[in-house]
Amino acid sequence: MELNYRFRDPALAELALTHRSAGKPNNERLEFLGDALLGAFVAEMLYEAHPNASEGELSRLRAQLVNGQALADIARELELGDRLKLGPGELKSGGFRRDSILADAFEALLAAIHLDGGLEACRGVVRSLFATRIATLPRSSKDAKTRLQEWLQARGLPLPNYVLLGTGGEEHARVFDVSCAIEAPLALAADGRGGSRRAAEQEAAEAVLSRLLAAQKQD
Repeated sequence: MELNYRFRDPALAELALTHRSAGKPNNERLEFLGDALLGAFVAEMLYEAHPNASEGELSRLRAQLVNGQALADIARELELGDRLKLGPGELKSGGFRRDSILADAFEALLAAIHLDGGLEACRGVVRSLFATRIATLPRSSKDAKTRLQEWLQARGLPLPNYVLLGTGGEEHARVFDVSCAIEAPLALAADGRGGSRRAAEQEAAEAVLSRLLAAQKQD
């Protein structure tokens, strides 16, 4: 898959793909900006695509599109892992394959496009990457945790465990990291991040459910 954007300032693209493990400057500030831009543009697209959807349903649809696993998958399609600049430790541990690093790099790259080419250029890239995803997105009135639980119960499988991995950020903008894990025979886990523990759990559950549904399609 192509990004369909050519940087006028290649240094911005390089910065967007520089992980903090490689030192400073790195892509953390760009990732902050890219997260906000992506959320706004995807919200705009969903608002247009689903004129009768409620706020809650739009929020759930957006969570399916911009969770860490979904963004990491896009980063893989764009082959960003091959272009990441990582410190020795992350290189050794395979950081170029880690969902969180790939997702952050993708968001940082969107911010770099905005700074390089402007808001409309960034909007255009997001629309090109997410148009098909939004058009084929299944709608459901149930949140990700409920849908995951029902999927597992219907198959007699263990229910997920949600573990708080940590919190960060300023007091007025806390960030929660949560893991959603399912025991054997699935032995599957994914992480989520959000402004509340509930939001992080929903993102983690969405990531796990997306993997299960993708594997089901392949069977």
